[in-house]
Amino acid sequence: MTSASAALIRNEARLYLREPMAWFWVIAFPTLLLIVLGFIPTFREADADLGGQTVIGLYVSICILLSMVMVGATAMPMTLIEYRSSRILRRLRTTPVSPLTILGAQAVVFGVSVAIAAALCLTVGRLAYDAPLPQHLLGWLVTFVLALAAMLATGGVITALTPNASVGNVVSMMVMLPTMFTTGVWFPVQTMPQTLQTIVHWTPMGAATEALNQATMGSFPDAMYLLVVAGWTLVLSIVAVRTFRWE
Repeated sequence: MTSASAALIRNEARLYLREPMAWFWVIAFPTLLLIVLGFIPTFREADADLGGQTVIGLYVSICILLSMVMVGATAMPMTLIEYRSSRILRRLRTTPVSPLTILGAQAVVFGVSVAIAAALCLTVGRLAYDAPLPQHLLGWLVTFVLALAAMLATGGVITALTPNASVGNVVSMMVMLPTMFTTGVWFPVQTMPQTLQTIVHWTPMGAATEALNQATMGSFPDAMYLLVVAGWTLVLSIVAVRTFRWE
């Protein structure tokens, strides 16, 4: 890591910590949602249709992915769009900083935030609702990194293709709501009708939800789910970098 990259990451971290609402939605909200859902008695009961799992157990992974959705659909793109509108990106263009460096600094800051959110969800899920911790740690970590990369790439695309903050808010909502659906926020993917599950599994967050659940239950995720997430990440990353605009 170059000194310019390190300085940019430090600066982005300081700015992020000055925005309580930004880290509230990324770090605190997923855990709060998990706690609220845990008050529903039936969510804490084992369900034979779910292979003996509880609904609240499924929501641990869903809430972790929700943190990523908040980053990729709103927090990261709106930050960068504001930088562009205020000509901060234009000034950075005269420095050795590249688009990849800027996106990388955002990825580091928001990646750490998601990791904290994941730790909170796992801890609350285990202590409050006896939800299982990931039994296949390697498979869980691989899925976590791929899913985070997919949502960061999504944020990069929104940033690159959105002209201003007003349009950005609309586009962010248009991306966030369906992505939350495929993540299973409205109701877990595993409880959807089979046809709908099949469709959702071809989306990055739908595939990630199933992969995380498989790793939590003790098996390495199916290659198909990982390839779906990796494929989306690759395509979205290429689009984000190639369409990046300084102003």
